[in-house]
Amino acid sequence: MPSPRPLLIAGSIATDHLMTFQGKFEDSLVVEQLHKLSVSFLVDDLEIRRGGVAPNMCFGLGRLGLRPVLVGAAGEDFGDYRSWLERHGVDCSHVRISESKHTARFVCTTDATMAQFASFYPGAMAEARLIELQPIVAAVGEPEYVLIGADDPEGMLRHTEECRQRGYAFIADPSQQLAFGEGELIRQLVDGAALLFSNEYESHLIEQKTGWSAEEVLSRVGTQVTTLGAEGVRVRRAGEPDIVLPAAKDVTAVEPTGVGDAFRAGFLGALAWDVGLERAAQVGCVLAAYVVETVGTQEYTFTAEQFLGRLEHSYGAEAAADIRPHLV
Repeated sequence: MPSPRPLLIAGSIATDHLMTFQGKFEDSLVVEQLHKLSVSFLVDDLEIRRGGVAPNMCFGLGRLGLRPVLVGAAGEDFGDYRSWLERHGVDCSHVRISESKHTARFVCTTDATMAQFASFYPGAMAEARLIELQPIVAAVGEPEYVLIGADDPEGMLRHTEECRQRGYAFIADPSQQLAFGEGELIRQLVDGAALLFSNEYESHLIEQKTGWSAEEVLSRVGTQVTTLGAEGVRVRRAGEPDIVLPAAKDVTAVEPTGVGDAFRAGFLGALAWDVGLERAAQVGCVLAAYVVETVGTQEYTFTAEQFLGRLEHSYGAEAAADIRPHLV
């Protein structure tokens, strides 16, 4: 069986620093003195989680036995994270390391009422706009797809334009940037994509901001893949019947962060195996199930037989039989 062509996954690289305060923030705030706010909270724990949409997807692809190429910018503090990803099958040799900025970081403290103080430091992420894809392609080979996920907006635009110019098939996955991007940016990121990924809310946001109808969006991309949460996924192509599939069965939801990234990883992995869109959606749903049942976006594990068993339980023996040669 020939090896799949490379998958280049471009997007944010970040770490999350999550702390818990057992009291209530409101007990330490004096409304009349908020303009002089200066408070400190003794927290009970600190969790440092690996994150960023691109590493999350790459980790999932690595768990499926592929070797994705991570494209993004990080700081000199990326060493431990790089080692983790490389041990799980990710090619990190083309990550840009900033000489002056730390890896992007989300820092959040949550109190007993679920109120939060949070901040996001983009840091090295801003240097994604300096990354050229062609030298990476020269080193790893012609890509099957270049996925362009949420990242520095200028970097996303540069990668999209380069894919058009050089003829690389690209996947538009603007996700979190949809809330901040203007219509013109979103139109440029979406138009001509081989695939467009979004959840259902984001699909409506794309229509609203671009001014395109649902059918016009579909006419501008090869395939539109819309995740529907617990309801599953819908895959649409112009002139073809929709593929609508339920989510994987018997999922015990614990933490939703990173579920969409895992779905994308499973979908892309199955596309690289050339098993068709329906199987791709099924593999994506099963991989997403592992993430939603785990705290952390890259903490899940499974054997090939466990994955195939879950695939068969959710979608039938034929689905598992089609995937088995690629996974075992």
